[in-house]
Amino acid sequence: MISITENIQGVLADIQRCEALYGRQSGSVKLLAVSKKQEIEKIMEAAAAGLSDFGENYLQEGLEKIRQLADLNLTWHFIGPIQSNKTRGISEHFDWVHSVDRESIAQRLNNQRPAGHPPLNTCVQVNISNETAKSGTSLDSTRAICELVNDLPHLNLRGLMAIPAAHTEITEQRASFSALARTYKRLQTDFPSMDTLSMGMSGDFEAAIAEGSTMIRIGTGLFGQRPS
Repeated sequence: MISITENIQGVLADIQRCEALYGRQSGSVKLLAVSKKQEIEKIMEAAAAGLSDFGENYLQEGLEKIRQLADLNLTWHFIGPIQSNKTRGISEHFDWVHSVDRESIAQRLNNQRPAGHPPLNTCVQVNISNETAKSGTSLDSTRAICELVNDLPHLNLRGLMAIPAAHTEITEQRASFSALARTYKRLQTDFPSMDTLSMGMSGDFEAAIAEGSTMIRIGTGLFGQRPS
């Protein structure tokens, strides 16, 4: 049975291979471990293997993990859809949020960030495939939300995130990621704090790296299948 540590080593090797293959600078792609529904012991093993960034989709589950693992000084990312009644918990306890897709959520996160906390690192989620079942703003509305986030004192605009429609062919995967990457590059000229393009998961991270991703989100590739 392959261990989580071996899985991590394998994924990191794949990232390095893709960086070299597509002319990316070595070390330019960060690995975010998606730990939703995973046991505390597995997260501890991943942390012991050198990972420091973990992504959670569900607020209460994430808050409990943050509490139990506080002594490890991990960096916690909220990557799931955001309901208005969840913003306080996210703003008070997470270091990053990847899924801001409307102005009202950005305002609430800003207003609820505790005094003394650094600004909440924020990515705007874009629905690049225009799927009705997925969260995310449209490409056309992305700039307006970025402008708002950039102006809010308790948020730190870091970049864009997307979960495109699933494709098995790398050429189709790259086409989806390319659209977001072009938008990201245009916005970077106006928003110097933007340094993060959060795209790519277990089934499509090679295409994402090819198109400029700086952070890939991997869950099952590290931890195995999630418990039902």
